[in-house]
Amino acid sequence: MNERSSVAELADRLRREVERYPEGRKLPSSRALMERHQVSPGTVSRAVAVLAAEGLVVSRPGAGVFRAAAFAGGPGAATPAAARPGDLSWQEIALSTDTGPRDLLAAPVFATLRVPPPDVVDLNSGYPHASLLPERLLATALGRAGRRPGAWERPPTDGLTELRGWFARDIGGQGGPIATGDVLITSGGQGGLTVAMRSLAAPGAPVLVESPTYSGILAVVRAAGLRPVPVPVDADGVRTDLLADAFAATRARVFVCQPLFQNPTGAVLSPERRAEVLRIARAAGAFVVEDDFSRLLVHADAPALPRPLAADDRDGVVVHLRSLTKAASPNLRVGALTARGPALARLRATQVVDSFFVPRPLQEATLELVADPGWARHLRTLGAELLGRRTAAVTALHRELPGLLTTYRPGGYHLWLRLPDGVDDGALTEAALRAGVQVTPGRPYHAAEPPAPHLRLSYAAAESSAQVAEGVHRLRQAFEEVAG
Repeated sequence: MNERSSVAELADRLRREVERYPEGRKLPSSRALMERHQVSPGTVSRAVAVLAAEGLVVSRPGAGVFRAAAFAGGPGAATPAAARPGDLSWQEIALSTDTGPRDLLAAPVFATLRVPPPDVVDLNSGYPHASLLPERLLATALGRAGRRPGAWERPPTDGLTELRGWFARDIGGQGGPIATGDVLITSGGQGGLTVAMRSLAAPGAPVLVESPTYSGILAVVRAAGLRPVPVPVDADGVRTDLLADAFAATRARVFVCQPLFQNPTGAVLSPERRAEVLRIARAAGAFVVEDDFSRLLVHADAPALPRPLAADDRDGVVVHLRSLTKAASPNLRVGALTARGPALARLRATQVVDSFFVPRPLQEATLELVADPGWARHLRTLGAELLGRRTAAVTALHRELPGLLTTYRPGGYHLWLRLPDGVDDGALTEAALRAGVQVTPGRPYHAAEPPAPHLRLSYAAAESSAQVAEGVHRLRQAFEEVAG
């Protein structure tokens, strides 16, 4: 049983028990609850917090937890007639727009964030399993950050100077083309993508994207009122011959790409095409938004990684995006955009209007985290664990579903499976969930009609290599149901 279900189960037990208490009666101690229900201290603390949020109990520091007075709510309580909603149908007219329902735009993003039931193997999520994250390092970093002088003061709108300097060196190298003043701290990778799209292209303009590409990129582009134009990807990254044609045909001024361990294909942009991408974009007078999301997810068997495109860009063509979220925690929403010239001014203006700044305690905690010697050790451990899970996934696929996997790379967290013609990836995804495994259909990764059916399989979110293999076994059962 995972932590989330344990908390919910304990909260339900305590709720039934406490509702029989008279007002003001004290609950058993945390130690007593741990022993009675055989749960951890964290589970007890979270369950009590759930009841406190419902107004069922109150916590008095130093005294204990007590049944709240005059409790009238809680699950199952009747809703007063005056609180029931009225006729909300008028909102359909008020919210109607030319871009269509926003929930349809966000559906692929919601799907990647969906938490499966405890008995379902997660081969869908893009975040590593909690056991792969540096929770102790994060707790230590957050504690130190909170005690830093000025930690709760308002930060500079561009971000803390020390953190911007760290990102500049990490992205461009020591003495490279990126200076501290070229960095803008953002609220994670998705927040950085949103700022970039809203800053660099006018509403209604075309934006070139890889095909297939991360569904979150397509969601951001469309939500900004832009038109995604697909440029095919092969084993060596984006097809630069077709990229030049796309710029000429559309007169686009932005190209969004993931040169390293691309999501979902895993492709790495070849050395020859790296130079071509920069040359073609410069000739078109366009920006390259480099989403470097997977650089910290390199596997233990990988060779030396290519430099970011931004590290070889002297003309301000590349707007680079880097985030620590996937390697650290989904809750460490800290990333960085790098740009120079008027482009940086545009990015800064968009972000300050949207959200003012990234909270200073998070920035301070990030500085503490990356300065800790344990951070480098964590990344090495993560690389070894991802290698083990990738090996388990590849081995299981070759055994259970031979022919679906053609290539894979030593980085990232996902595999791109080519389904036989005629197999519906949506139907297969639904069948897989019934079989007890959650995977991702390939259709949302295409800006237009996909040339073939695919499935994305993520091996980072599973609890262990054995669970990855079990998930693939369940996927085979679903495949046999759908494909015969």
